[in-house]
Amino acid sequence: MKRLLMVAYHFPPFAASTGIQRTLGFARHLPAFGWEPLILTAHPRAYEHRNSEHMNVSLPMIVEHAFALDAARQLSLMGRYAAFTARPDRWISWWLGAVPKGLAMIRKYRPDAIWSTYPIATAHKIACTLQRLSSLPWMADFRDPMAQDGYPEDPKTWQSFKRIEEATLRKAARAVFVTHGAARMYRKRYAELPESRICVVENGYEEESFAGLPGAERSPLNPGKITLLHSGVVYPSERDPTQLFAALRRLMNEDPRLADRLRVRLRASGHEPLLSRLIEASGVAQIVELAPPVPYREALQEMMRADGLLVLQAANCNDQVPAKVYEYLRCGRPILALTDPGGETATLLRRARADAIAPLDAEDEIHSALRLFLGQTLTGRPVLPDPAFAREGSRRARTREFVGMLEECVGAPGR
Repeated sequence: MKRLLMVAYHFPPFAASTGIQRTLGFARHLPAFGWEPLILTAHPRAYEHRNSEHMNVSLPMIVEHAFALDAARQLSLMGRYAAFTARPDRWISWWLGAVPKGLAMIRKYRPDAIWSTYPIATAHKIACTLQRLSSLPWMADFRDPMAQDGYPEDPKTWQSFKRIEEATLRKAARAVFVTHGAARMYRKRYAELPESRICVVENGYEEESFAGLPGAERSPLNPGKITLLHSGVVYPSERDPTQLFAALRRLMNEDPRLADRLRVRLRASGHEPLLSRLIEASGVAQIVELAPPVPYREALQEMMRADGLLVLQAANCNDQVPAKVYEYLRCGRPILALTDPGGETATLLRRARADAIAPLDAEDEIHSALRLFLGQTLTGRPVLPDPAFAREGSRRARTREFVGMLEECVGAPGR
């Protein structure tokens, strides 16, 4: 087998990131395509949230944990820490531990290539150093854009992101994004580079995670009620539910019985105090409920039992597709997407035959979409996503695409 050194911050026992799923998915399926994964990750002390039970890493694989600290928790004094200890991110200390650890892994296991994954920018910095010292081909998994307009907000941190981004695009054999919109943006941004260097491997779902889960034919989440579920973080800006709550309030005014018939559940929203105030101010506390995080497979089971699955995404994320959407499609439940109809998420959902779409910031259109969703559900005629399309998003299928690109990098002239 060939070997791949995988630099990833998000890895068990870290909890609360869908980024784990992408790394784990590739690592699980690589051996089936002739590649052995070698994981270089951070020491668990750097993780604010740890959970070794909700992720089942049953495959034998080599995992090395390098020294790493979280500047905000472990390098602070009275809640304050030096800015340079958090550029490009709070885990820059990981670079100090991961470079010597990675070099030792390269000497011992002799990998054929290096892979690193964002959104922890330090991962690309580590891989960039290892590539320079080893001359191994490198695939950089950006997933989403790095240096964006207004993000990161701090100018010096933005410059740090930009330097890492530029070095990565110039030194990596492939820069991989999860949407075609992001890839187009980077081809335009780095027009001097060959188009083939910037490519796409979409996110997906892990079929094994669904094994043995009771499906939608089991008992509903709220017997006698329609439950619309959003599973995952509700970011105050990028997933602002203000207009959704306003549309729900209108529906309640039009039909007071709705309070007894509809539940909108926000599972693991991550911003409970802010959302609680917004729910109360909008007058939708009878309908909208906040629910705490649950183990991963339990969350999947909840999605499969919901009457509908809710997507929230603002237009400023048009070049992104939430990883959760692929799990939504696999669950086979109706999807109500509050997102820009011209964005990547809407385009993907229309391809999957899930076309209940309204802009996140448009109360009137959300109101109409909710009425349609409720009408279809109450009459027993919900619109379900295309199962054949959903199967194309399995992690195994994505790994096959990934390995094809990896083989091209390793087999490039001069290698």
